[in-house]
Formats: sequence, C-alpha cells, structure tokens
Amino acid sequence: MIGQYGGFDFNKYHRDFKPAFYGIEACSFPGDEDCRHLMKESRTKGFRVGVHYPFRANGSTIRDALFLSPDQDEREAAFEHIRAELEYLTSLKPEYVLFHYPKPVILDDRVDWKLWRFGDRREYVFESECTLGGLIERSEFLFEWLDLRSREYHFTPILEFDALNSYVYEHEFFENLLLKYPQIQLCLDTARLYLQDKLDPRFDAKAVLRKYAKYAGLLHLSTVQVNHTVQNSHYPVLPELSVKDGWAPIAEFLQIIREENNRVKIMFEHRSDLITDDQLQQCYDWVDGIVNGSVYF
Repeated sequence: MIGQYGGFDFNKYHRDFKPAFYGIEACSFPGDEDCRHLMKESRTKGFRVGVHYPFRANGSTIRDALFLSPDQDEREAAFEHIRAELEYLTSLKPEYVLFHYPKPVILDDRVDWKLWRFGDRREYVFESECTLGGLIERSEFLFEWLDLRSREYHFTPILEFDALNSYVYEHEFFENLLLKYPQIQLCLDTARLYLQDKLDPRFDAKAVLRKYAKYAGLLHLSTVQVNHTVQNSHYPVLPELSVKDGWAPIAEFLQIIREENNRVKIMFEHRSDLITDDQLQQCYDWVDGIVNGSVYF
C-alpha cells in the first residue's frame, strides 16, 4: 500500500503505486474533490481504501482523537467527531479506519522525550498523572465503542501504537482486549518503534513486535536515523542503510513480522521524493524479498 496524506497527489500516485499493490491509505484530505479522485481511481483500478483518521483536514493542531483523555468532555468530543467522520465516509466505504493509541500518549516520567514530536501539549500526559486502572477502564470503553461502530459502518478499526509506557507493554489488559474484540486490529510503525527503542532504555521494540505482530493488520514501513538527533524521518527503507549509522534495523523487524504474521499488509509510509525511481523499486523489491522469504540474513 501507499499513503496519500493531505490530498490526492496524482504525481505520487502514478510514481509510487504499482499494479499489484493492495490499496491506498488516505488522511487529512482538504475537500470533496480529492475524495472523488480517490473514489474514482479505486473503483477504476480495483484497489482498496483505508483511512488514517481524520479523513478530512480540520485545521486543528491536534490531529488524533483524544478518546482516552482524563477529561470527560474531551473524550465525548473525540467520539462525537469520530462518528461524524464515519458518517461522511459511508460513500467512500473504507476497508479500515485507523486511530492512534493511546491518545493522549502516556509518557514514562523517567525518559527524556525531547526528540519525540508532538503537535500540542494536550497530546500527552505523564505516567505519574494517570493510573493503570483509569487506562484500562477507558480502553475497555473504547474497544466496545469501536466494535459497535465497526458493525454499524462496516469497517475494520485499526489502532496504531503511538509512544508506549509500561502499562501497555508489560501488562496483559491490552492483549486481552484484542482477544475479546478480534475485529479490532493493530498497526505497527517501524520508525516510531525504533525511535522509542533509542530513547527509552526500558522499551524493547523487537519484543513489542514479537508480542503484538499476531494482532496486526497493518505495518507502517519507513525508517529514521537516530544518533544524537533525529534525522531523515519517513525515509524509504533500503538495504544499504546500516544500523551502524543510526538507521532502524528494518531487516530484523521484517523478519519478525514474517515469522509472526504473514497476513499483515505493508503500507509504505515514506517520502519517496527523497530517492530516485531506481531506489524506489529497490525498496519494493527488497521488502518483498524479505517478507516472502527469498532474501535471508
């Protein structure tokens, strides 16, 4: 899959999308015309459409729905906006709608998060400011609500991991919710997992992949270079980008995915404009070789 963020870009579509690809993930479209382009191409070419919430650009500094906010009014506003988006999307009929989880993000107080990018202070709270019990209660409501809406609007809810704290990666409640509501799937983001692995000494990206890959319907694939700073965000994955130079261990990540879940869809969440046409094809071929077992390390 490829992403189309900020509108339907025909140049990116014609360059990045290949005939065998599954579909396009759309986010923050500015108006109905872009939606019509997406619908027309999808029906003409026969590919699937997924949505990264929000589908419609709203001009807000906060893109993601704060459905786990400690503030009840903020939570209710988030669910109300999601329902309005789902109503709008009935004509598009997306296969899935993706939301970031947890939101607000719960940050480990012991970690220096200055390299993590947030658009607004309301996007995160610190672990010392909330409780595991509160997160469980609000997450249970979220799963039940999304499960009901998925049946009402006929889509697959996907939760994409944002920054995680020990409440999610050390406790069992989240995995138990995934087992209770199998309609709800996960999205794992390779660049985000790698960045947290570099920032948080208690976080193990490979362990999280092994634990949760079986529940993933989608992998957001790109790499990033982390040394003393964060550079080259959303860079396309290429075999020559070495971990010795601070790049994510993409080959190892993909091998874990291959071992744990060979049904996951890969969405190239990268800036293809940073590389040549030949490098883009090399990216596609290399990833295909790893996930289909023809390239080994």
